[in-house]
Amino acid sequence: MPSTYVWNPGQFRIDPARPLYEQFVEQIRAMIAKGTLAPGTRLPSVRETAASLRVNPTTVMKAYQELERLDLLVSFRGQGTFVTEDEEAIRRSRKELAITAVRQMEELAASIGLTLKQLIELSEEKE
Repeated sequence: MPSTYVWNPGQFRIDPARPLYEQFVEQIRAMIAKGTLAPGTRLPSVRETAASLRVNPTTVMKAYQELERLDLLVSFRGQGTFVTEDEEAIRRSRKELAITAVRQMEELAASIGLTLKQLIELSEEKE
């Protein structure tokens, strides 16, 4: 495992109307899915992340634990927390994110009386 990290907690966008740990999970998960956080990347410690984001360490710990539950992070005692090198876990997560995005688009399309296909076609029409 690499011993340095290339991740900056300052990259987070915070929405004060939503639980912080959920936002951290979503944003770290998206970074892993798109490869911004490569397999094997070491994440800052819970304390370092909490201090840089000015949040309670419990919030960060909860996010890290959820990402471990999703098999996207692995922790090694005394070494730190790393992005998984399990490509299948990353692929599964990417697929779940895609399914969620499509469902949201379907809901949006339905809310304006269109199918997803119609919504896409309409968005591609030239003005």
